[in-house]
Amino acid sequence: MGEETECCRTTGPGYETPLKAMSGPKEALLYVTCVYTGTGREKPDFLATVDVDPNSPAYSKVIHRLSMPYVGDELHHSGWNACSSCHGDPSADRRFLILPSLVWEKPGHSPMFGYDFWYQPRHKTMISSSWGAPVAFTKGFDLQHVADGLYGRHLHVYSWPDGELKQTLDLGVTGLLPLETRFLHDPSKDTGYVGCALTSNMVRFFKTEDGSWSHEVAISVKPLKVQNWILPEMPGLITDFLISLDDRFLYFVNWLHGDVRQYNIEDPKNPVLVGQVWVGGMIQKGSPVVAMTEDGKAWQSDVPEIQGHRLRGGPQMIQLSLDGKRLYVTNSLFSAWDRQFYPELVEKGSHMLQIDVNTDKGGLKTNPNFFVDFGAEPDGPSLAHEMRYPGGDCTSDIWT
Repeated sequence: MGEETECCRTTGPGYETPLKAMSGPKEALLYVTCVYTGTGREKPDFLATVDVDPNSPAYSKVIHRLSMPYVGDELHHSGWNACSSCHGDPSADRRFLILPSLVWEKPGHSPMFGYDFWYQPRHKTMISSSWGAPVAFTKGFDLQHVADGLYGRHLHVYSWPDGELKQTLDLGVTGLLPLETRFLHDPSKDTGYVGCALTSNMVRFFKTEDGSWSHEVAISVKPLKVQNWILPEMPGLITDFLISLDDRFLYFVNWLHGDVRQYNIEDPKNPVLVGQVWVGGMIQKGSPVVAMTEDGKAWQSDVPEIQGHRLRGGPQMIQLSLDGKRLYVTNSLFSAWDRQFYPELVEKGSHMLQIDVNTDKGGLKTNPNFFVDFGAEPDGPSLAHEMRYPGGDCTSDIWT
């Protein structure tokens, strides 16, 4: 794919279909956004290149760091200048990774709620989500801000590509803080999901017979009754999710509870839990926070040490290999929220894990041979967030 010269290339970037992408080359590198903003370390954020080739002597190590030109950016999500939607255009080239930062220059001048989006060209539709007002979330999470209406609960439906707002879906009290938004990868499908963080619901959106869009709760994570925490109940806090390229499995994280889940979504209306693994969280053994079961017994999750490292924070961003067999996990959400809920993460830095995936019947298991310690960075511990492959991935490629 990258071997052809520009003069003789017959296709654009990426792959013709999602299923063909699954047979693409195995990942060897991952780009990871790493943050110093909000940690007290006056260093610019950077883009880390991580070696994920198990045959390499530098396996699971940072092999390059690209520092940003300024201090205080708070790198967050990233995206390519072109993806598989341009596969039929030989003039298109996936050459640039765009790194927006969460910076607002004008005090008191906040944009309208907006966060993630996904579009489905065959249905001429783009759907976006709504996190909240920067004046609220940049200061850490406060339940009063929810009551004050400073956090979102809506999906916005636009025509694509002209961008006219066609419909607004109110997700109600079951859909507070809708974040990541994904259509199924099959471009003919008119359904997708959005993860609603605070209410810990995975909401499915879909086109109705009259051409409008509707929604329903597809997966619900019950809050845990807890002791020794700021509230008597703890939400899972679904902060990231993705869908495998064959649209068979959906994966999401509970940043506070500390588990990663795998659901079979071959019937999109009725997801089935087929895999779960605990890789951190507020209620792991050794934590002062204790969950209470329905019969009144105390419970904490068993979280493995990896290469002698106790897992800090909770699972936050995830990225899946093209073939669907390896799931990579980082643990920083946003520096202000990291400091509020997992102060140890800000002090000691993030890490990155790899989870082996059973793609036959389902199942998740941590890989004991892979651990990237962003607490050991030359400029001090940093916070690792989103991950990208050089050749595109299931959260950055869209097909037409």
